[in-house]
Amino acid sequence: MKKGCSIIAVIGLIVFLIGGYFAFNFLKKYKLGNVAKEGYILVPTGANFEQVLDSISPYLKNKESFKEVALKKNLDQKIKPGRYKIESGTDNTDLVNMIKAGNQTESSFRIGDFNDVYQMIGRVSRKTEADSLTFVKEFNKIAVSKGYNNAEDLKKYFFADTYQFFWTVKPAEFFEKFENQYQEFWNEERLAKERKLNLSREEIYALASIVYKESGGKTDEQKTIAGLYLNRVRKGMKLQSDPTVIYAINKENNFTQDIKRVLYKHLSFPSPYNTYAVKGIPPGPICVVDKNSVDAVLNAENNNYIFMCADPKRMGYHKFTDNDVEHAANAKAYQDWLNSKNITQ
Repeated sequence: MKKGCSIIAVIGLIVFLIGGYFAFNFLKKYKLGNVAKEGYILVPTGANFEQVLDSISPYLKNKESFKEVALKKNLDQKIKPGRYKIESGTDNTDLVNMIKAGNQTESSFRIGDFNDVYQMIGRVSRKTEADSLTFVKEFNKIAVSKGYNNAEDLKKYFFADTYQFFWTVKPAEFFEKFENQYQEFWNEERLAKERKLNLSREEIYALASIVYKESGGKTDEQKTIAGLYLNRVRKGMKLQSDPTVIYAINKENNFTQDIKRVLYKHLSFPSPYNTYAVKGIPPGPICVVDKNSVDAVLNAENNNYIFMCADPKRMGYHKFTDNDVEHAANAKAYQDWLNSKNITQ
């Protein structure tokens, strides 16, 4: 009896060890973390299994175990494109399921005060699967469908801010997000204020872009600046905004020129955007604006100002007046400051 029990015990131990071995291998392949370092992988549309394997391999402890699990779970037949985050501690099963399900990680997009839509496209396309040419073609198509000339005429639909998008976002999907935001922004309250101003939507955005540039994006003075320019519009005066001169010259040179100081010779530059040369509101915004700038125009301060000049004692802010003599003194003080800093162009 004792000998029989010993044999049974040995067999049991062997079965236990074999079972443990297979259990360990199962856990090792399917449930134990297989990430050597964290990072992101890009899986393009139409990528095959070998491409996925090449992309993810640098982040794995054991490439072969991932490959085995991936093939058993049919990843080679169900690859979803995307930008995937490879996180520490993730096992093969979760890695495979993530790519099969298309559970990609969004990217942050900062839409800044771009001079034109094409600059914005160039920056955005660096973080998307679609290239800039694809974006331009789709945006031009959208613009034409709305009765506009090209993508640049869509500038008013975009607001400067930070947004979240997937790497695989299509240009039409990208624009749809902003168009929806645009429609939500123009609620009944803002539409009523728009009617009261008696300006077109394009004129409001053009003024908002001037306000944005003159204020440097800071909200403190925006309503004051908006009030000043509305005063000039109502009086039939030229707006004489330096940022419009800079925009006009830069636009002519495809935004390859960097003007830091507006000189007298620049003021006559021939362009419908140059508010020193042409009376009235420019034909469109000189940059992508934020919501605050548009609201500043819709809720402009009721003041008598018609002159403003940068204040060298408070950088980023201005001195306002309705007196041309006082403005001349303010302008001279600023010019003297520029000269003292050797800012000549």
